[in-house]
Amino acid sequence: MQETTVPAARISAWDLPTRVFHWTLVALVIAAWASFEFSEELGDPRLVWHRWNGLAVLTLIVWRILWGLAGPSNARFKSFVRGPSAALTYARDLYTGTPRHFIGHNPLGGLVILALLGLVGAIGTLGLFTLEHNDLATGPLYKYAGEAWAKIWTSWHRFLFEPILIILIVVHVAANVLYGVVKKEPLIPAMITGKKPAADYEDIDRSAPISNPLSRAIALLATAAIIVFGGILAFGGKLP
Repeated sequence: MQETTVPAARISAWDLPTRVFHWTLVALVIAAWASFEFSEELGDPRLVWHRWNGLAVLTLIVWRILWGLAGPSNARFKSFVRGPSAALTYARDLYTGTPRHFIGHNPLGGLVILALLGLVGAIGTLGLFTLEHNDLATGPLYKYAGEAWAKIWTSWHRFLFEPILIILIVVHVAANVLYGVVKKEPLIPAMITGKKPAADYEDIDRSAPISNPLSRAIALLATAAIIVFGGILAFGGKLP
């Protein structure tokens, strides 16, 4: 008699808007890099595509901040921002072979997520004041910086991306891969499917889920776009 395999129980870890945000941000960061590095090949010396990419990234970052305040429990900052002390305790438990399990971000991962969001947000904000490509390309709010300061902000805009952001992304990806190989925690698949194997997670929120999460996500995305694009126009800036 052939045995039947019962599939392992799986529970929801990440909502759809959070997952769409994650992979859209990945795509836009890559596109922003490519549209700058290959601007000549693209026939875009004024970096129009690069600047649109940057504004889209900024809009996503603002959306994620709003979602971290008004989204589902696992997406909210209060669920994974636990401070340096909690991160050190988690690192110690991980080193001693007695790590705890989290359905969302663990204390170390939460700090990395905050760093990534802050860094990408800073790069995008500095991009509003930049001066690039022999003065052919200027950020939407360049006039508030002036040439001297714009060159300083431009150098920081580049430095924070390469090498700082690149290093942090490598650390983030490597940690996720190691977790999958060593701890058998499918962090990357979970950000695709939204599911994790059922386990004794210490951060599961038993409260009722938010109503109409997709509608709320779309409304917050519109709000984020108004903040970014409306803010630029309100200050007399020029869109690409």
